[in-house]
Amino acid sequence: MRYPNQSSTMSQSRMALEQLKIMDVLKGKTGIGGRGKKTMGEHKFWETQPVPQLGEAPPTEDGFIEPTKAIEDVRQEPYPLPKDFEWCILDINDPKQIKEVYDLLSLNYVEDDEAAFRFQYSAEFLEWALKPPGYYKEWHVGVRVSTNKKLVAFISGVPVTLRVRGNVFRASEINFLCVHKKLRSKRLAPVLIKEVTRQVHLQGIAQAIYTAGVVLPTPVSTCRYYHRTLNIPKLVDIKFTYVPRNMTLARMIRVHTLDTTPHLPGLREMEPRDIPEVAALFARYMERFGMSQMMSVEETHHTFLSGRGDLSQPSEAHRRPKQVLWAYVVEDPKTHRITDFFSFYSLPSTVINHPKHDILQAAYLFYYSSETAFEPGADESGKLKQHLVQLIGDALIIAKQAKFDVFNAVTLMDNMSFLDDLKFGAGDGLLNFYLYNWRTAPLAGVQAIGEVEAGRGIGVVMT
Repeated sequence: MRYPNQSSTMSQSRMALEQLKIMDVLKGKTGIGGRGKKTMGEHKFWETQPVPQLGEAPPTEDGFIEPTKAIEDVRQEPYPLPKDFEWCILDINDPKQIKEVYDLLSLNYVEDDEAAFRFQYSAEFLEWALKPPGYYKEWHVGVRVSTNKKLVAFISGVPVTLRVRGNVFRASEINFLCVHKKLRSKRLAPVLIKEVTRQVHLQGIAQAIYTAGVVLPTPVSTCRYYHRTLNIPKLVDIKFTYVPRNMTLARMIRVHTLDTTPHLPGLREMEPRDIPEVAALFARYMERFGMSQMMSVEETHHTFLSGRGDLSQPSEAHRRPKQVLWAYVVEDPKTHRITDFFSFYSLPSTVINHPKHDILQAAYLFYYSSETAFEPGADESGKLKQHLVQLIGDALIIAKQAKFDVFNAVTLMDNMSFLDDLKFGAGDGLLNFYLYNWRTAPLAGVQAIGEVEAGRGIGVVMT
């Protein structure tokens, strides 16, 4: 979450040591400790679950760890909770209940290691993230205090179709595990995970994907956060980034200055009429990665268009009221075919106890695709890299126009090809990807694995 202190040798040394550990983590030999962006329970709990265990050799064949249970064999009753607590299913269509989730996350969800920033999910973001086509309301699981009905814990799942190497299967994407700070000693996280898993099993789905900032048994891939500064004076003021010793603030601003308008001809905001072409391009592009999400046309429409905000209101400075997702296409001026698209989403953070700034406006790179990838020799010649620098460079310009302070990306997909050129800096945050009840060999994330370049093992972007 934090841009590295470029003058801090301690931070750089820690990052180097983590880099050395990553391959050992993926091989199941060790773990990286510390508080992270997300936590998902404890090692003791995960030792009882159908996940690859630390110390196991990477599998030689992909497949289930446990066979799928018949629905009639799945536990029919909720798991017991500690005294004074009760289960609930959150209705995301009810503004009052979605506000309860928003309030819980805003005060108790992820903080960075120095407790200076905390994710601030909006009600609009949660509606976009938690209501994809075919979602199950039973997968939005909460815990309330029995007496006053206060919401004190939450976990969510949404259905996805995953392709892992040559296998395609339905899975649940597990996210937003949050327990009230005052109840962390109640060990609610493991029982939340067990209960949402039970609800998923009741729909005949036995696999899941999830991420965490700490290492649990056992990551299928580890990626690193990168950050591109957009509003340097503010980022320096809130200590999100620092002016290097060999540079003045004025020079740092000058070095990171972006052009005022995008460059690619035919670049425009994505519209409903683009979805069939976008869906087809996305499907082809994602086949290039070891693990990816597969989307129907309906899912593509929801993912890239449902978070555009209040369309009845004028867009000021490239930002509509309640907008959480920005999606743009490149339409060939001659053929009118969609040749590229990119998207990014807004996830602000609360700046904790700062006298001047209370919100860090952060954009996160989401999905993108380009026809250039399918041109003969585009990879080897560097043509794809050059084109992605232009494409994501335009995304940065639009994010700057939309008043974002920082633009974040993770070392997945083709991101490694443009991060340096576009002046992203490596952050100190790692994001570990996990598969539940599925074995597969490690996938290339922050580091290359075998002949697979860094990043290209992962084609799933989790919010």
